[in-house]
Amino acid sequence: MLYTYDMKYAVILGDGMADRPIASLQNKTPIEVASIPNIDALAKLGQTGLVKTVPDCFSPGSDVANLSVIGYAPEIYYSGRSPLEALSMGISMSDTDVAIRCNLVTLGDSPLSMIDYSAGEITTSEANELVAEVNSAFGSSSLCFYPGTSYRHCLIIKSPTNPEKMKLVPPHDIIGKPIAEFLPRGEMSDQLTRLMLDSADVLKKSPVNLKRISEGKNPATNIWLWGAGMRPQLKSFKHLYKLDGAVISAVNLLRGIAFGAGMQSPIVDGATGTLSTNLDGKIKAAIDAFKTGCDYVYLHIEAPDECSHQGDLTGKIKAIERVDYAVDKIWKYLIQSGEDYVLAVLPDHATPISIRTHSREPVPYVVYKSLKPFNSQIEYSEKAASMGIYLAKGQDIIKTMLS
Repeated sequence: MLYTYDMKYAVILGDGMADRPIASLQNKTPIEVASIPNIDALAKLGQTGLVKTVPDCFSPGSDVANLSVIGYAPEIYYSGRSPLEALSMGISMSDTDVAIRCNLVTLGDSPLSMIDYSAGEITTSEANELVAEVNSAFGSSSLCFYPGTSYRHCLIIKSPTNPEKMKLVPPHDIIGKPIAEFLPRGEMSDQLTRLMLDSADVLKKSPVNLKRISEGKNPATNIWLWGAGMRPQLKSFKHLYKLDGAVISAVNLLRGIAFGAGMQSPIVDGATGTLSTNLDGKIKAAIDAFKTGCDYVYLHIEAPDECSHQGDLTGKIKAIERVDYAVDKIWKYLIQSGEDYVLAVLPDHATPISIRTHSREPVPYVVYKSLKPFNSQIEYSEKAASMGIYLAKGQDIIKTMLS
């Protein structure tokens, strides 16, 4: 049986929140060390367990994992990461266009190595100037660079090509490694490699980078291309689940999923996807979405993943505690609303500090239903969740919430 009438459904997702035991934490994970009284209280009263958010045939990316948690089987709906981001940026794509994610990165010399996949978390205003310079140098009738947010941007290719034959590596997977063996392979590899390497000649002359260097910040030395795909074809969320939905996120990927699914995705001033994000603004946007008629709200918090990629253990623990803060605020609102509700908390995937990139192991979740508390008495952690109910697919989260 599905119950959706006069119900509110909230998902609070801590991106990359799950981890592995860390020696310096007495073999505990950041979740086990963090102070998360609200998530623990929710877990003790809800259904808790592990969920496999990434099918075996996919890389463990936020694109695949969030699609599945929102309720879209990646095997059916996934067409690449960058096209989803292009949707959120308002980029019009034809059926034959290919979108490629374009990071601004910092490479080190001798040998060329990936120092920083985010160019020091470069600001959006700085990045937009640099992307404009890159587009002026390399743009054409078949290639166009579009500015996004912070280090995250987009390249649209209008000449016929097959993104499935492109072998492109995410920059956050090769932090500290020489880039030679991770340069593009497959279709268009020579052209894409040239763009990535030749962009250094443009970027090193930019006043933006010269100023960043003078301030002791990482410059954006190069562009890095990855995540190719074609325009996605998502069924509307309301058609699939009979709910009006909203996604609150600072990340273009999540906003793109929302737009493709016909969900709301308001822009929140000061939302950056880092520890310094305007979390109160995002919480308010989530509550406002409920107040203006949404039945389902997905609050995405990126900071745990960003801290993991940076190898910032202290920051990751703080970011997880910020997720707990969001749970407190949203849970209190749901109680005060006077309506029955379902509240779920989980990561999209693990991002272990030890490897500083994503991994595919199942992640801990909790689903609490005000109509039917589960009374599991299990605290929230990777280890404790292994004693709970296992869900084999990410889309089982929304099915569990609705059943």
